Amino acid sequence: MTLDLATKGKHSALSKIAVQIARRTGLDDRAVLRGIWRRERLGSTAIGRGIAVPHALLRTVSSPVASFTRLAPPIDFTSADLVFVDLVFTLLWPRSEVRTFLPALSQLFRFVRVPLIREGLRLARSTEEVMAILQSEAWSITEIPSRAARSVAVR
Repeated sequence: MTLDLATKGKHSALSKIAVQIARRTGLDDRAVLRGIWRRERLGSTAIGRGIAVPHALLRTVSSPVASFTRLAPPIDFTSADLVFVDLVFTLLWPRSEVRTFLPALSQLFRFVRVPLIREGLRLARSTEEVMAILQSEAWSITEIPSRAARSVAVR
């Protein structure tokens, strides 16, 4: 988790996020970046309201990996609503668990649709405050139908 990450744009943000995920998980940062950038080239993963969800299905991941990054200042992520992105939820999912990926993504979308959640994440002053929001009752990751998904941890 990173708060107030300064970047020069979308590629810079995704590169920095990939490096941070790699450091925390032992994954290769180039493989992480390749995976999320491959998906991003298909179309922006910005979902509106200042939120982006870059993601990748990877063979090198044995369990789901989630990362939260707050950008400062917000950047152009080519969002359909033209709102610059400041909240980035990155998901790496095992290719072997592809059937559980869309339900997890859908649950994340429902979570970030809640205005109080978004505002809380934007106003949080510490990683502890962010963790409290992410672990709130509004977000129950165990509802995702997968044994692998139950091990998702925000890193």
